[in-house]
Amino acid sequence: MTNEAWNLTGYDYTKGNFDKAIVSVGSCEAHGMHMPMGTDTHVAYMLSCEVAKKVDGLLVLPPITVGYSEHYGISPFQLSIKPETLIDVLKDILDSILRYGIRHIFIMNGHDGNIAPIEIASREIKVSHPEARIASLNDWWVAAGNMLPDDTFEVWNGLGHAGEGETSIGLSLFGDLIEMEHADGVVPDLPKNIEIKWNFAELTDCCATGDPTKATKEKGDKMKRVVIDEVADFMKKMDACDWNYNSERCAMK
Repeated sequence: MTNEAWNLTGYDYTKGNFDKAIVSVGSCEAHGMHMPMGTDTHVAYMLSCEVAKKVDGLLVLPPITVGYSEHYGISPFQLSIKPETLIDVLKDILDSILRYGIRHIFIMNGHDGNIAPIEIASREIKVSHPEARIASLNDWWVAAGNMLPDDTFEVWNGLGHAGEGETSIGLSLFGDLIEMEHADGVVPDLPKNIEIKWNFAELTDCCATGDPTKATKEKGDKMKRVVIDEVADFMKKMDACDWNYNSERCAMK
């Protein structure tokens, strides 16, 4: 039986014993000239489906396919919603999940512009629903690089919008949608410990940062594996303690 919510019948849902849900949040914007505009959504949703194959009782929700992308205005085409709109959409979805008794929720994010709205929505839901347990992977592209050996990537530790890492995982997950003959990127000169609030046009003239020409399916397979295993192992550990992460002193109050 499938665990993807939009493919389940009502009967299947009632027999599925779902006690957890995973929701992916993506975007629709140009990823260089070589990757599909839905890259962020494809990656987040496909990773979520793979995690669900390893975790019992995990319901995969339909992805949120448009995020906050105004800072990628250099793109030849993009869709964007206001941060406040995304916050409200996330809160409505989280409310809906909780209404049906699913208290354990994981958010798989695929796009940098969604990180702040996810944080705000989750905090607000936690205030109104203290029983909710919400976790998220805000930046799989950073996490994957941190979990793999230092020599995995050739340029900028694989980072970048449609760069070496993202293009690699795309080749692993949906290689038929990628046109490597158009791959090009720019490595911006950014400080290590200070975050600059850039518009994308300040960093690149080709809708991509990093070096996608160094991408390979083999690197993408490694990224996919470590991210899926990390999230699946997290959920299994949380299930083992009923998602009770309270310190002993808090638990006694």
